[in-house]
Order: sequence, then structure tokens, then C-alpha cells
Amino acid sequence: MTSATRAPSAQQDAVRLLLLIATVALPVPSPPPPDCPPDSVAVLHSQKLLQKLDFWLRNPDYLANELISRFQRDGNFDDLALAQEILDSDEPELRSYPMLRHWFGAYEPLDQALAVLRTPGLVVRRKQGVPGQTAQHDYYLMKKGRETADQIVRTIPALKYYADRTLLVRDLAAGRRGNALAEVQYLQPEYADAAMGAQIAGIASRTRARLKTLLTELESSNANG
Repeated sequence: MTSATRAPSAQQDAVRLLLLIATVALPVPSPPPPDCPPDSVAVLHSQKLLQKLDFWLRNPDYLANELISRFQRDGNFDDLALAQEILDSDEPELRSYPMLRHWFGAYEPLDQALAVLRTPGLVVRRKQGVPGQTAQHDYYLMKKGRETADQIVRTIPALKYYADRTLLVRDLAAGRRGNALAEVQYLQPEYADAAMGAQIAGIASRTRARLKTLLTELESSNANG
């Protein structure tokens, strides 16, 4: 099954989302809001933000492309090296789980994964708004969720990949909200031009070509400098 057709299981989604929320959620304010669940330790506001962060986590080719863009803005060669590491490997082919194009960008139904996390008391979702009209989703990381995420990172080496990538996604997001991240992701034509409800196509080939051109330009510049 190719990355264009395969989809993660609800359990895979749950583990990935738990590690992502545990990494990017902010400490619960003091005093906590009235609907804050007891024993919650952190909260991530906005489903849109969660979806846009998860898009980068699920699509290493888009992640590498953004690393290249940040290198061109900031000149940090660590970004270039990591982008090259991703693109020189088969990570974009083996680790990609495409998402659907929605009205507000990349989207994937989260209810099943959240149910997996809610049942043992790892993550609790609260909806803000009035009946029939949700204004915002808040995702509360529970104390048990924090402990479970830490245990996963310590005891399951195969999942260290996602632990590392969630840190990178948080760093790339740089505190921006969901709307700002959507604007960045919409700059890619494969993303912006995807039909509503269709999978967003990958950009591995184009990003590898972009990297090759950039490396050639840098070599030429160094040789002439």
C-alpha cells in the first residue's frame, strides 16, 4: 500500500496526537478556567492549530520543504542538514500519511483517536461555544497523559521518531496560531489546489529538486567566494 492510499489506525493516530499535544500544549493557567478538567496539566487551544501541526508531522516532505524555506530566511545550516537528511532517505515515502483538503486546509477526523485517548483519561476535549455551534476545541493533557507520553518516549525506541518530530514541528510553528500555519501551508500549490474532500498530494519530488538546486547554488557560491 502506498502513502497515497494508506491511512494510520485509530491507535496510531492516538499515540501520535498524544505525543504532539504533550509537546506543544501550554501549561494550564492559574486559576484554571471553569471547564478545566481536574488533574489536567496542559492545554492546546484550537482544532485548527492541532490539524495544521499534525499535517507537518504526517508529511515529512512538507516538513522538509519548510525547513529549506527557513534556511533561506535565517541561514541556519542545521535546518538545511535536517532537510537533506529527510529527503535523502525514504522517510517521505514510508512515513507520510496524507490528509484531506477541507474548507480551512488540511483536515482529518480526530474523533476515533481522541476516543482512544479519552477512555483511559489521557486527553480530554472541551468544546467552547453554544449548543450546535462550536467556537473552539480545547485539548487538555491530563497528568496521566503526561506520564504516558513520557513513558512511551523512554520505553519504545521506535516511537522516538515522533517524539523528535513533535519537537521540530513545535520549533517550526514558533508560537503561530492555526490561521498563520494554514497560510504557510497554502503556499504549496498541491495543497492549495487540492479538491475539497480529496487527499493533499505529496511534494517529495519537487522538494528534492528544490534542495538539489539550492545545494548546487551554494557549492557554486563557495567555489567563487
